[in-house]
Amino acid sequence: MSSEKNSYLNEVVQQQQALEQNLRVRKMPAPMAAQAAMPARQRMATGGVPAQEDFGGGGGGGGGSSAVEVRITGWWRWKTVVVPPNAYVVHTRRGVAEPLHLGLGVSFPYNPYTDAFLVVPGAMQTILINARCICRERQGVLVQGYVQWIVQDIGTAYKKLDFSDVEDPMRVVNLQLKEQAEAAIKDKVATMSMDSVLDDKQPIIEELTARLRSVAEGAGGTDKGLGLRIVTVQVKEAVVSSSQLWESLQKPFRAERARIARLAEIESEEAVTQRELEQSQRSETARVATERELAVLKAQAAAETFDRDQAERTRRSKTEQESARALAIETTTTHLKNLELEKQRHTADVAFQQAKSDAALAAEKRVLDAKLAMEVAKAASALEKAKHDTEALALAQAVENGLTAAGLQARVLEAMPAMLEKMPKPNELKSVNIGGSGDALPAAVAQVMSVIDAMKTTPSVKKEK
Repeated sequence: MSSEKNSYLNEVVQQQQALEQNLRVRKMPAPMAAQAAMPARQRMATGGVPAQEDFGGGGGGGGGSSAVEVRITGWWRWKTVVVPPNAYVVHTRRGVAEPLHLGLGVSFPYNPYTDAFLVVPGAMQTILINARCICRERQGVLVQGYVQWIVQDIGTAYKKLDFSDVEDPMRVVNLQLKEQAEAAIKDKVATMSMDSVLDDKQPIIEELTARLRSVAEGAGGTDKGLGLRIVTVQVKEAVVSSSQLWESLQKPFRAERARIARLAEIESEEAVTQRELEQSQRSETARVATERELAVLKAQAAAETFDRDQAERTRRSKTEQESARALAIETTTTHLKNLELEKQRHTADVAFQQAKSDAALAAEKRVLDAKLAMEVAKAASALEKAKHDTEALALAQAVENGLTAAGLQARVLEAMPAMLEKMPKPNELKSVNIGGSGDALPAAVAQVMSVIDAMKTTPSVKKEK
């Protein structure tokens, strides 16, 4: 036994369980149904609130479904059920075999103790189909489509179909038709090849339409149908389950398209190459012709340039020779002029130097004369000064000689402090005492006089020297 899980089998089992669960009719619980069927007075006694208007739907009792909005008005036994114009209604009463009211959008009086009603939507229903099929080559295919149907005969439909689901009266019928449609699609796809399923979906549509109409409307118009009418059956798409197989199926087409595209690309490249060669040839021819023309033009331009250069060189040579000749003449003339100017300048320099020498001799003579006169004046001045000094000295000597002893002593005493300050410091002191201690002043005066006499003799000695 393989350890790998069969995912496809698990999905089938899960879908089967979900289908069984969905096929179970969701009916109203018993307490809620009893509450809905209870008269108004009794609901008041149990604590309920009496309502003049109740909204509900069909479902075999006084309650109702939210799928179709049904308005219930009145009180107690005298109630009225107001049905929308796009809903079928079946109204039955206890003890009456046939329905009292049967039709589309029929409103009726209602006694909750003896009556029951069923409300079914009259709008078109759409069933989406996703059938996982296996084709003749044992390959998985997912076929997607949809079926649209409506209630055609409510008198037959309410007897054979279950519309008692509280939330959606059409749910169970849609599930039943969906299962029948998927079974029909799987049976048809099992006899077809993969290419047939992908290429033409019309056989699947015809088979599905025939089977559903046989079940819903009855074969040959008999009353064995369900009171329904199939409006349309369409298959939207068929998808290969295996991605590898889908790639393999696409490869031939892709390869063919790739081949066509490659051939077209080669043709395009060939045409482009041919055009490029032609364009290159034209461009090369034009380039060679242009180069030839350019060479001719360049040669002409070079010849013209050469001729122009030669003429310019000849003109320049001639101009240079003339310029050199004129320059030589001008140079010679200038040289002669320079020589003449140099001669004149030399003559002027000689004359200037002669004049300068004469002026220098005269100036030097004047300077010497001035110096001599100055020396003579200085000598006379010095002589005059010496004469005056001699006279002044003689006068001073005469004055000094004419001084008395008392006057001389007084002058000496006045000048003694200054003289003492200027005199050198003796190295040794000798004192001579003459007489007694009472005659000290005469002794000191005698010493000073001796000093004065010595000072008098000193200038005369210097003079003699």
